[in-house]
Amino acid sequence: MLIVMLGAVFMALLDSTIVNVATPTIRTDLGTTGSALQLIVSGYTIAYATLLVTGARLGARNGFRTMFLFGLITFTLASLACGLAPGTTTLIGARVVQGVGAATMMPQIYSLIQLNFAGAARARALSLYAAVIGLGVVIGQVAGGLLVSADLFGTGWRPVFLINVPVGVVLVFAGLRLLPQGKPPKPKGLDIAGLLTLTASLLLLVVPLVMGHEQNWPLWMRISLVASLPAFLLFALVERAVARRGGAPLVPGRVLKTPGLMSGASANFFAMAGYAGFLFAFSQHMQSGLGESATRTGLTFAPLAIGVATGSLTWQKVPERLHRPMIATACVAAAAGYLAIGFDMRSGGHGGIALPALQLVVGIGMGYITSPLLTVALAQVKPADAADASGVMTTAAQIAQVLGVAAYGSVYLGAADGRPAGPSAHAIFVTALLVTGGALLSALAALRLPPTVPPVHRVP
Repeated sequence: MLIVMLGAVFMALLDSTIVNVATPTIRTDLGTTGSALQLIVSGYTIAYATLLVTGARLGARNGFRTMFLFGLITFTLASLACGLAPGTTTLIGARVVQGVGAATMMPQIYSLIQLNFAGAARARALSLYAAVIGLGVVIGQVAGGLLVSADLFGTGWRPVFLINVPVGVVLVFAGLRLLPQGKPPKPKGLDIAGLLTLTASLLLLVVPLVMGHEQNWPLWMRISLVASLPAFLLFALVERAVARRGGAPLVPGRVLKTPGLMSGASANFFAMAGYAGFLFAFSQHMQSGLGESATRTGLTFAPLAIGVATGSLTWQKVPERLHRPMIATACVAAAAGYLAIGFDMRSGGHGGIALPALQLVVGIGMGYITSPLLTVALAQVKPADAADASGVMTTAAQIAQVLGVAAYGSVYLGAADGRPAGPSAHAIFVTALLVTGGALLSALAALRLPPTVPPVHRVP
């Protein structure tokens, strides 16, 4: 069961980055404009980020297994449509549908783990989940470069999407056989007003963040960003009104008050924003600043992926009473790694032998952050609230990645300004300084986590 779910996670995360290295080939083959090319890349992310909470609620209403399989089938069919797309419009539409499938599928995984695993087994499951998240983002860049370079049967960029089809078919049949049957005992209403206001709020925020730099921040994007603030306020008011009427708000207040949930989500937000933003900026520095190929750039991240996997799979050996300080210490270690990489790359070179070691430090730090954060943040969530809690955690992590790429990416691109290695080296140094600050904010949020071991009360 866990293999099926993690396979789906890997596919969804792979598609958030694998297409990046295929864009030059897509542009040549389909004759796309720059704006259309950006929609091909970002259409998936926009749909995915804005519909995650909706996907979580649909799972709570219709059954986690049902919605997981529906999302997986949608994602697989959309991947086929992407791979066979005859033109730009079809490809953009298929990418959006891919994002819808991923947003329907991904929140169910948190819920299925929460409901079907307990104690040490749940911690191991969440550790593997976090490891797959860390690996999927990195491996996407490597796999994209290898598939495009191979040009299988003269298909160019198309295997980047078609590779999902056989994997998706196998996972669907395995899921039908292995995933537990049944619906939640008390299906929740859809909260249409909440869904509409939250989706609109997220679109107002995410669309300009994803497309702003490429479009040179036109007026409508700046207005959209400002409008997202009152839109989120309206969403909060709508949810409060739904709760007063005795309905089922999309994000119940009691879920947000669960000990550790918001602190864990905040710590994970800052950590994932820095991780995604630094990956983007460093990839740009390697390719645009240093002239490396996409494949070699992807392989450069191998120590980072090894570190994430190592940390995710070994943190449970630390005594439970030390988990909270362990997470904060890992945030500080990751911050030190980012900072050292910035100084190492500042001269404009390739970083030498120190770079893999520093990436390993960052990776291990991230492994000791994300996996235990999921376990601690979800530890006190009631089974009935698993779907809503998973929606909060998944959406926070995804929005963090969007914001991280947009914010840190804009800093890097603005400082580098498309010029050769010197300005690019300065830009990656500045970006590393800011990412370091974000990792330290993650450490502060982690210190607010509740103790993982209840205090011992003396019996009189």
